[in-house]
Amino acid sequence: MKIIEIDEKEINGLSIRTNNANEMNLEKAKIGNLWQSLNDKVVIDYKNGNREFGVYYNYESDANGDFSVLAGSDQSDDKNSLDKVSISAGKYLVFEAKGEIPKVVIDTWGEIWDYFSKEDVEYERLYTTDFEYYKNGSEVEVCIAVK
Repeated sequence: MKIIEIDEKEINGLSIRTNNANEMNLEKAKIGNLWQSLNDKVVIDYKNGNREFGVYYNYESDANGDFSVLAGSDQSDDKNSLDKVSISAGKYLVFEAKGEIPKVVIDTWGEIWDYFSKEDVEYERLYTTDFEYYKNGSEVEVCIAVK
């Protein structure tokens, strides 16, 4: 884990509203279908520096409440027909992982929940915007907004 400071960044893509309880139920889960829809609709040009992001925002409360997810890119030729969200400027705790996607992403979120469930945790989660940054097809950074 490491701490980074980032500037505000706009991401364009497709979005849904969900919660962690629904995502644990295959019949109610939406995030997997969101990513499939993005891959069907938007071409992300990795060769020219574009990257995929999964942005978690508009939190109702904490990890137990509803939240919005936008799967998208920092650059897109089709911005007019896509949803937009801004990743908030600020301090983020970064969890890095390598492996088979989406398994490594799901495992990393498990580590994040474990980390923040401890009583003596060094950082406090803000529940403003959190995001997954896909460096390539097997590396991801999950960035959690912290105080």
